Amino acid sequence: MRRTVSLLKKPSFTKVWLLPTWLMLGISRLVILTITFRRLAPYLGHSVGLQSYTQLLTTEQERRAIQIAHVIRLASRYTPWVANCFPQAVTARLLLGLFRIPYALYFGLTRNRESGEFKAHAWVVAGRVPVSGGHGFAEYTVVGCYLKNTRSEPN
Repeated sequence: MRRTVSLLKKPSFTKVWLLPTWLMLGISRLVILTITFRRLAPYLGHSVGLQSYTQLLTTEQERRAIQIAHVIRLASRYTPWVANCFPQAVTARLLLGLFRIPYALYFGLTRNRESGEFKAHAWVVAGRVPVSGGHGFAEYTVVGCYLKNTRSEPN
């Protein structure tokens, strides 16, 4: 009952997009498990290698990116499957693309100092908004970046 009341108090964007985002997280997880990265990569955006990009957003795009980030975080808390950084990044990419918001999807690696094992992470930023995965730049070395600049695309 408390969760229902809490959901009703959420902004209308969150109420409308919570279920579709939850479903996209599941589909993203399924795609990640069933197809190779090589086949998935072209759908992530344009590969720009190791370079980092920050694209400028309008005030409206920035506001929408913040809303998307919020609904992804909320939906990922309630999935019965693993909705870690990679499915969240794919879902963020889908939603940002749907709303024609420029984004950069990053993959990074870091080495655990104690065990020596590598740890991977994926995160998405739109302008200065961390949409999924938080601020990965501080902890991870970028090993790949996929970019989508919707402003340069023809209508």
